[in-house]
Amino acid sequence: MTNYIILFLCLIIILAYFFDITSRYSRIPSVILLIILGIIIRILVENTGLSIPDIGPILPVIGTLGLILIVLEASLDIRLEKKKFRLITRSVLSAIVLFVFFVAVLSAVMVLLGHTLYDSLLNVIPLGIISSAVAISSAGSLDSDQKEFVVYESSFSDIIGILVFDFILLNHDSIGFGLVHFTLSGLLTVILAIAVTSLLGMLLNKITYHVNYVIILTAVVLAYVLAKLIHLPALFLILVFGLALSNYRLVENTFVNRVVNFEKFRSDLESFRKIMTELTFLVRSFFFIMFGYYTHVSALLNPLNILLALIITAGIFALRWAYFTLILRMKFVPLTLFAPRGLITILLFLSIPAASRIPLVNEEVVTLVILMSILVLMAGNMLSRKTLTEQVTTPETDSTE
Repeated sequence: MTNYIILFLCLIIILAYFFDITSRYSRIPSVILLIILGIIIRILVENTGLSIPDIGPILPVIGTLGLILIVLEASLDIRLEKKKFRLITRSVLSAIVLFVFFVAVLSAVMVLLGHTLYDSLLNVIPLGIISSAVAISSAGSLDSDQKEFVVYESSFSDIIGILVFDFILLNHDSIGFGLVHFTLSGLLTVILAIAVTSLLGMLLNKITYHVNYVIILTAVVLAYVLAKLIHLPALFLILVFGLALSNYRLVENTFVNRVVNFEKFRSDLESFRKIMTELTFLVRSFFFIMFGYYTHVSALLNPLNILLALIITAGIFALRWAYFTLILRMKFVPLTLFAPRGLITILLFLSIPAASRIPLVNEEVVTLVILMSILVLMAGNMLSRKTLTEQVTTPETDSTE
């Protein structure tokens, strides 16, 4: 039995890797294929009589690790540079404005349907977050400026959405008190994050033992868990830690260079980033396969669920089109289609307390919104090559305008 389990896991990893590679050419995001693979495994198990242990309880554990890895990986991709100030500003404003408007409109609808504002916000926020795990990996057909826009927008959408969700979840009784508490805890978290970053940065610089990245990553997860236990915004700590590592150049020419060998640090950071990418790939792959396995196919085909998912997805892209066209005045159409939902949406949805779940926004509706938004992203990928060809003939066009 042990050999069969190992064989099965190896085949799953190879298939996930194959999906990831072929998605660059087929324009079919690997997330869709992973979810479909999970559904197929479920169908095979049910029709062949195979017995597979219930691994549902470990889904939140894998999800939490995925959350930490995704936020850390996203923050490691963010470069705070003066020459990119305009691009960063536009992408961050896009992430904030679209998130706020979507959550406000859909939450208002939920309130009109008789649900509390608290429950409405918790159920709507996950649907308002762009998945950086899907968007960034699918942006290979875009030019450099557009790729950076996708990286910044989706990364900040992840981070802002998660922080707002945590804030709402932890402050059920009083928003005013919650704001004060969140501000104070945020300041404390920044101090802790700087301390953790300094300590781990020194470890990354000084450790010569052959096992070091795993220990550093373990320390990051430990800091996250401890921050959670004392009710601090733990993901904010991960964000600051990642931003500090990725923007070490800001302190490279200060007194810090007396205690840190930045040449070695750059090399170690690049290795750490590569390990992070591969770990995130593994966790993300298994999570989506497990999610597909526990998805009820019959409920996905429910006409009401399909209608609700279509309305929500249409709202996402209608709002995005209006903002990009009227506010940003962007001419590069495919970029408006890069707003997939994914792992973060699922993770936050699974974190909603059972008492606050809204039956109308069920697991199948969320899954359908994810699938539909990724299909729209596929259309954006297909359009991007044609648009890039047109831009070559008109080089004066600003791709972010």
